[in-house]
This record gives sequence, structure tokens and C-alpha cells, in this order.
Amino acid sequence: MAGHSKWANIQHRKGAQDKKRAVLFSRLSKEITIASKLGGPDPDGNPRLRLAIANARGQSMPKDNIKRAVEKGQGGGGDDYVEQRYEGFGPGGVGIIIEASTDNKNRAASEIRTTFSKNGGNLGETGSVSFGFENVGAIEFAAEAGDEETVMMAALDAGATDVESDENGHFIYTEREELMTVAGALEGQFGEVEPKSVKLIWKPSNTVPIAGDDADKLMKLLDLLDELDDVQNVYDNSELSAEEMERLAG
Repeated sequence: MAGHSKWANIQHRKGAQDKKRAVLFSRLSKEITIASKLGGPDPDGNPRLRLAIANARGQSMPKDNIKRAVEKGQGGGGDDYVEQRYEGFGPGGVGIIIEASTDNKNRAASEIRTTFSKNGGNLGETGSVSFGFENVGAIEFAAEAGDEETVMMAALDAGATDVESDENGHFIYTEREELMTVAGALEGQFGEVEPKSVKLIWKPSNTVPIAGDDADKLMKLLDLLDELDDVQNVYDNSELSAEEMERLAG
């Protein structure tokens, strides 16, 4: 079950991006606004909003920002957003899945396609990449939640399907339909340590080793995709060695 986390490879890359707090908070705010618009402002009766707020708190988003995002949804914000998934291939044959929330599908598709084509990739058809991924629940805890065995036993008892731990933290996976049940069962299990994120992700079934020039080009492509306003999440199936991650981080 436990061991080196393939997902942590992706998170390692995203760590530098997540330091761009303004971009991250904007993305979290958008999700809260959409959830509030679609399901109402009460988190107790709106599971999507409850999850969006929990993720925002996990990233230390200020309470006032969360409140404004909820109110924006009730004031008409987020009503024109639609959710789209795009799939493509990057340098080295790496599969990439992009989830977007946009009020202009043509703009989103054009920007994503252009970013692929200018950076050694190509946008594919729906299903061309996702067949190699699993759409599962993912709960991320910081390493401070506990040691590997403690977290694993608690997660499996709560109904998780897999657990991966490393120095970056603990990554708990669930069946898609069981995400909120498992997350609820884990509340309070690790003292005051709350999850950093609780969400559905695209987890690669197999990974593609990548290094050198292809790795450099891929990281640039992934970063540029992640910076697009309409993009909410970017997933890929690259696998970086420890040495390669250290090189890229440096």
C-alpha cells in the first residue's frame, strides 16, 4: 500500500506553483462561487460548497475571501461557468488531463490548444488520455498528521483503497463515490491536523519516466497550462527520478 508516491511526484512539481498565492486563491474562490451558485450558500446542505471551503481552509485562505466568494455566487457570480475536460500529450509522450471552469468554451479551448502546440505537445480527443488514468478521491495530509503506519491504518479503517506516504505528506485514495464518507471518517483522527485537500483527481494507472530536455519542456508546458485563467486542475502521468526532481527544483 504505502511507499513512494507517484502523486507526490506531481505535487513536488506543483509546489512551486502553489506558492503563487494569488493564483491559487483565485482558483479556490472560483470553485466556491460556482458551488454557492449551484447549490446554495449553506455548506451543511451543499456538499460541493462544503468541500470547496474545506480545500480553501486547507490552503490557509482567509475567512473574508471565502465569505466574499460565497456571496458572489449568491449575487449572480459563477452562473455562466461550464466545466470542461481537455486531454493531450506533452513532450516524451506524457499524457495530460486539464480540468477547466470557463464562461467561454471557445476561448478556453483556443488557449489550451495554443499552449500545447507552442510547447512541444498536442491536444487530443476526449478519451485519448483519460483511459490511462483513474478518477478517484484523494485526501492529502501533511506529514505532521502521523507516521506512515498510523495514517495507513486509520485510512484503511475509514474505507480508503490505497495510501502513499513520503516526506511530502500522506496521500489517501478512495473510490470516487466514497470520497466524502472516508474524509468524514478521518475527521479528528490526526489531532488538530486537517487535510490540505479533499478532491477528485485523475490518478495515472501507469507512469512515463521522463528526464533531461523532455522534462524541462514538459515542466514548462505544465506550468503554462496551470497559469491559464480558465484552468482549474492539471494532471499528468510523468514520473521523475529523485535526481531529476532535485535538478528541476534547483
